[in-house]
Amino acid sequence: MGAGPPRRPHRRTAGAAGPGAQRRCGGRPPGRTRIGQPLTAPDTLIRCPWAGPDELYLRYHDTEWGRELHGDDAMFERLCLEAFQSGLSWITILRKRPAFRAAFAGFAIERVAEFGDDDVARLLADSGIVRNRSKIEAAIANARVARDLDIGLDDLLWSFAPEPRPRPRTVADVPATTPESVALAKELKRRGFRFVGPTTAYALMQATGMVDDHLADCWVESDPPDTATAITFRTQVSVHSGDREE
Repeated sequence: MGAGPPRRPHRRTAGAAGPGAQRRCGGRPPGRTRIGQPLTAPDTLIRCPWAGPDELYLRYHDTEWGRELHGDDAMFERLCLEAFQSGLSWITILRKRPAFRAAFAGFAIERVAEFGDDDVARLLADSGIVRNRSKIEAAIANARVARDLDIGLDDLLWSFAPEPRPRPRTVADVPATTPESVALAKELKRRGFRFVGPTTAYALMQATGMVDDHLADCWVESDPPDTATAITFRTQVSVHSGDREE
């Protein structure tokens, strides 16, 4: 999920997910790590500087961010969470993710697409999630668009993945947007998706492994470690299947 860091150049928000935003917003990750300085956790592994000391954040960095993700519902979840994160720190979204999954029926596209006014009212009353009407309504609208696509959401999003490139050496080398993220945002808007601009689209690319923006000296490799293979999420049961989960 982007997952994604605070993505507004004028905003300083600590605890965001993703190295690109640390440069863009000028904020610091949790703890006292300076921008661009590799983070060494108690286990002595060198990580991207935004990973911070929070155990939830470290786990996300080590096992999810930048890992290749597939499955229509899994990709829909990340798309929604990136939109909900706008203006907030990513650690806030991570902490609320279990509540988001419960509130949004595991981000099953077919189920969210059927949400109506009663569901909007229920979500606005749910203190476990981000209670923003525009974002909630956008998530439901996006589910309807995804349901009615003439192509799977997974296939659509991954069709904009760029060719592999060398890892960035420093946080300053991580872009805020790319030509591919601009093109993806334009296509999503054309198809009726909401709350997905070029910067959010790039954060989605980072979070789902379309690009690998772990810094060159980060211990995380493109292929997940053995310890990560046991970590599964209900919305990712069909990983690599390309089929929409029911």
